[in-house]
Amino acid sequence: MEFHFSCTECGKCCFGCLPLTLDDALAHIGSFPLAFVWTTVPSSARNYPLATKLGFALPTGKRAAAIIMPTAYIPSSFPCPELSNDGRCGIHENKPSRCKTMPFYPYREEADQRDMLIPRKTWLCQTSLAAPVVYRNGTIVDRANFDIERKALLDQAPVMQQYANYMFKYSPWVIGSLAAMASNPAGSVITSLSSFLTATKHLDATEIARQQLPVFEEFAARTADNPEFADYHRNYSGWAKEMAYLSSRA
Repeated sequence: MEFHFSCTECGKCCFGCLPLTLDDALAHIGSFPLAFVWTTVPSSARNYPLATKLGFALPTGKRAAAIIMPTAYIPSSFPCPELSNDGRCGIHENKPSRCKTMPFYPYREEADQRDMLIPRKTWLCQTSLAAPVVYRNGTIVDRANFDIERKALLDQAPVMQQYANYMFKYSPWVIGSLAAMASNPAGSVITSLSSFLTATKHLDATEIARQQLPVFEEFAARTADNPEFADYHRNYSGWAKEMAYLSSRA
């Protein structure tokens, strides 16, 4: 079977959290408020084998894998910081791999992409016969961007494993939360950029913190005094303090 799809540049998908490769997260450190989103994949899921490659099997009695996604941590009603007023991408030539690969999703096997071609409500993607064929018999027709993003995710997997080992040792609540999610995969665990920089002993931690600090401060201000964004505001405010500390270290 063949499936058609083309982007109409409506900007409707450019809202809320955006999973990133680690390279893209660091390349856009001055624009996106960054966090790490942990999700679980049960062993019964079709994409479990892939999840163990992109992430890791949980070291608990629960048979599940966990994936850590560097993420632009943004409320669902907030536009991407790089979305222009006319609804166009302000960094189109240098946008993250996640945006280039859309609507395909490399956290899934290539043969399991069919439902990703169904636009979400309000999205204005073109899926009629007038659009080009992008998916045929379980195969992506033009897979260059998909392969680039998949490779980046595989390449960063050892770093994410290092981060996970650190968090399991020093923040054991993380593994407890993931074990609970293994039985009911709804939801996610959110951890901070500062914990990642500390765990990986990142050489550019001071400069990264310096650039992230005003981003967190801006989003903290934008989410203040609104109960709907209370969790976001608390995180932004706390993470801004962490960035202020890291950026002041010589």
